[in-house]
Amino acid sequence: MSLLINSTTLGNIIITLGSVFLLYYLIRKFAWDQITGIFVAREKKIATDIDSAENARQEAEILVQKRQEELAAARTEATQIIDEAKKTGKTKESKIIAEAYDEAKRLKEKANQDIAQSWVEALAGVKGEVADLTVLLAEKVMKQNLDAKAQSDLIDSYLDQLGDA
Repeated sequence: MSLLINSTTLGNIIITLGSVFLLYYLIRKFAWDQITGIFVAREKKIATDIDSAENARQEAEILVQKRQEELAAARTEATQIIDEAKKTGKTKESKIIAEAYDEAKRLKEKANQDIAQSWVEALAGVKGEVADLTVLLAEKVMKQNLDAKAQSDLIDSYLDQLGDA
């Protein structure tokens, strides 16, 4: 029986080895090109995916750099706009101050002219009143024959009246 077991086992081994070699031959003959084609296609796909990923990364870097340049340009433009606005503000401020100064100067000159005119008019009025009082005083002096003390008292009273007026 041991011979039978050994020969059966040996037969099984031979059949198994024969089956494996037959399977290897059939795979090699009919399916090997397809299997290696799958591996080659997968290798090409992986290489293409890696290249695509690298290209996408480079494009992303280019876009990031472009956005940074645009941001820097926008910041520069904003700074220029702010500087221009400040400059315009300073110019307008200077212009407004100069106009206000000129207006104040003009108003001061007009006020001085008005004061001078009022002074001239007041002086003319006072001169007229003094002339009227002088004439009135002269009339009274002529009507009265006064001594020096009476004339002095009369003149003082008229001057007091002039001061009150």
